[in-house]
Amino acid sequence: MLNRNNREAGFFDADECNLRDFSDLVSRTDLNDGLEHTETVAKNVPVYDAAALDAALRDPDARLPVLSEWAHVLRDGAGVLVLRRAYTDTAPIDAATKLYDRIIADEKAASGGGADHFATAGANDRIWNALQKLCEADPEIFARYFGNVAIAAICDAWLGPNWQMTAQINLVRPGGAAQQAHRDYHLGFQTAEISALYPAHVHDLTPALTLQGAIAHTDMPIESGPTKLLPFSQLYRPGYVAWRRQDFRDFFEANHVQMPLAKGDAVFFNPALFHAAGANTSADIQRMANLLQVSSAFGRAMESVDRTAMCRRLYPVLASLDMDRAERDAAIASCAEGYSFPTNLDRDPPKGGLAPETQAALFRRALDEGWTTGRFTEALAAQDERRLA
Repeated sequence: MLNRNNREAGFFDADECNLRDFSDLVSRTDLNDGLEHTETVAKNVPVYDAAALDAALRDPDARLPVLSEWAHVLRDGAGVLVLRRAYTDTAPIDAATKLYDRIIADEKAASGGGADHFATAGANDRIWNALQKLCEADPEIFARYFGNVAIAAICDAWLGPNWQMTAQINLVRPGGAAQQAHRDYHLGFQTAEISALYPAHVHDLTPALTLQGAIAHTDMPIESGPTKLLPFSQLYRPGYVAWRRQDFRDFFEANHVQMPLAKGDAVFFNPALFHAAGANTSADIQRMANLLQVSSAFGRAMESVDRTAMCRRLYPVLASLDMDRAERDAAIASCAEGYSFPTNLDRDPPKGGLAPETQAALFRRALDEGWTTGRFTEALAAQDERRLA
């Protein structure tokens, strides 16, 4: 328990969280007013037709009003939005699903199945670091899957450029249990006691460092257990210390909403939104989602990813595929490191600007200049060597 002096200095205490304040906040419906680009608002969740917005998202000027609206929704509005038809062509999803099924079978054969956040080991299936595993197994599938303009745009909207993609496949079988309400990474992965040690302004900051998302690899009707969501709950400032309280969890269970998704749809939300995976009460739906956790260039991603190895695999594929620049850049952004730091500035000094060239910038430059794979691989290795402490 923090003493009164600490609380007055700007710390949150779970015992002082007020459920009535929380209820009043999430009961408002006017916070989604003024949205211009939605297809509809359902259950207080803005729904966007990504296919209809595709041309705007490819235009450097036209995309800014859309991205501004998405940022508003995630921060000051519902805190969650759905991108319907994020993939108009679901062939990349089907190809990735087949590969992920094979990875699941191989990993289970090797180890008997791994642990999950909310299920007994082996009850459901999860692929950790699915991003790198997909890229290394089949870089062409990776390119077409992550060469998605809408996915890159929502990441830009919340995090700005140079974000760090990570992904985890989650396969929930019929009978799979639901999660309890929670908030997510960073402070959401700390204990209540540790979270309470961080001052209030850090609680305000942490949601801006991560974007949570899920791409539907199967149709997800309500009975399959799509994510339970509580719109506007990200606005409750002490939420990172309140979400473990039983009265807050009971309120969530009584008031949450769920959005059915079709294969190729995606849902994105502020990590401070109270949410939980739903129970799969269906008889035969194997609910598969690719859980995206996208980190700010200024934050720390949850998973360690060998982005150099991914770049080596992806480069010859992007050099040969017929993809437009927006799609190509989206694929590179999900693969390569987009931030210059930390680095060894003695060996890797800024050139032509304030910071050294990033891995992503090197990747784009190599493609633009038509480098061979061998030359690019050598340049990657030299860059890594310069960055070492």
